[in-house]
Amino acid sequence: MPRTPLCDLLSIRHPVVQAGMGIWRGLVTSPELVAAVSNAGGMGCLGGSGLTPKELRAAIRRVRELTSHPFGVDLIIPAALSTQDGTRADIREDIRRNHPRHFAFVEALYERHGVPRNPIDLELTWTPALTDAQANVVLEERVALLVIALGDPAALVPRAREAGIKVGGLVGSLGNLRRQIEADVDLVIAQGAEAGGHVGSVSTFPLLPQVVDAARGKPVLGAGGIADGRGVAAALALGAQGAWVGTAFLFAEEVQIHADHRAQLVQGRSEDFAATRIYTGKSARTFRNVIHAEWAAAGLEPLGMPHQKVLFEDFLHAARSVGRLDLISNPAGQIAGMLREVRPAAAILHDLVHGAEAQIEHLHACIR
Repeated sequence: MPRTPLCDLLSIRHPVVQAGMGIWRGLVTSPELVAAVSNAGGMGCLGGSGLTPKELRAAIRRVRELTSHPFGVDLIIPAALSTQDGTRADIREDIRRNHPRHFAFVEALYERHGVPRNPIDLELTWTPALTDAQANVVLEERVALLVIALGDPAALVPRAREAGIKVGGLVGSLGNLRRQIEADVDLVIAQGAEAGGHVGSVSTFPLLPQVVDAARGKPVLGAGGIADGRGVAAALALGAQGAWVGTAFLFAEEVQIHADHRAQLVQGRSEDFAATRIYTGKSARTFRNVIHAEWAAAGLEPLGMPHQKVLFEDFLHAARSVGRLDLISNPAGQIAGMLREVRPAAAILHDLVHGAEAQIEHLHACIR
């Protein structure tokens, strides 16, 4: 696979970056996965948004025990929040007092699904107090790449440069891109709506070339719907310098994922993965479960972030603690419908790279 300028920017052999994916108080992108991708010549990336600062630092240091190659951390730092401060208890009380229908809906879920109450014991949630502390850990640990999703990285870019850290900004629209360009990020990730996790509304094929044209020469990675070499080649053909790949790596042996959620991914069709604002207040693509239908039937509008996230997290934590994974958000992209085999991460990366080479050769042959 041809080297692109992105490889030199990130000091990697192959222009494939594994997307950082996280869950609350845990990792999907485990240190073992991140290290395996970096060791195989791509760049692994921790999903740090669901970790406390202490947990994030431990995960970064564990990756360093497993690889000497560059890796990154992906953090969600929302630009728009329903509150700038307050503990989880404060937000819970605000929901109970000011959003009684939302509060009652989640309370009814416990009874309807037979889930014993087991509230989260961590007071931090997605307010600046948490995201600032997470960012400070990444800067102090001097990882190779910091990726910012949903937010404005302007305050972090100068500090990252001082620490020798490259900064990437994830965008789902040209409006998002303007914020990243003004912040002077080092690279841009153009993520289409078919991707997993938090997404915009524009699909990869229309989004990617527009972002490339408007990115003022900054390297762009294509994301959303890329799970084999054909997808990587398509991203390169649309002007990207590499690919940001998430869902394909959910099928890696090194991923920390419950067997029930693994089965949903392996057996799911593309149409089973739906974008919803239920779980965080921001649009996110997850495997469709019964909670989607019950929320739609209730006719409620989602609260802002972090209120909507706090609204659901206690129930999700309680359901997870008793093994009710059928009730819990399982983020993944629509391309999961094409994937069926669980393999080592290095094998997935190998097929992405060499599949792209084969597709490029095939296109040359067709053109001749």
